[in-house]
Amino acid sequence: MKSPQWAELDLDALAETAGRMTLDYLGFDADIVSLAILATDDAEIAELNAEFREKPVPTNVLSWPANDLAPTTAGGQPELPQPDVFGDIELGDIAISFDTCSREANAAGKRMSDHVTHLIVHGVLHLLGYDHIRDPDATLMQAREVAILAKLGIDDPYWDMGGA
Repeated sequence: MKSPQWAELDLDALAETAGRMTLDYLGFDADIVSLAILATDDAEIAELNAEFREKPVPTNVLSWPANDLAPTTAGGQPELPQPDVFGDIELGDIAISFDTCSREANAAGKRMSDHVTHLIVHGVLHLLGYDHIRDPDATLMQAREVAILAKLGIDDPYWDMGGA
């Protein structure tokens, strides 16, 4: 954890809960799946966003899947990640910015922990091949997010936004 603001939020516990629920919902054994989360701030995530996406601005969450699991057909199911020779599944890496998450949560009148949980679910889904670039893919990804968050007792984050 690089950014000290995260300590008071207990990001480790939020990430564990959100990650396990996402994996469980999709039928994965969380005990054989690994991923890394970089808890950072706007300055660092802007550098990462510039380096990897050519967008030199802060964002809430970034993800780097270990494998490209995205479906070729819009709205299709992503491929299933395959275990390595040891039976483990490496999903990839997620970076999340405290500053942007805090601003977004405040602007939306949401609890920071709920917003961060949503973004971790969102990031894990990206690692699993879900995306929101094409409309049918966005519909599928958002439906997964809403269902997973409901299991965690968190309201639909897209409801206030008219489903987008």
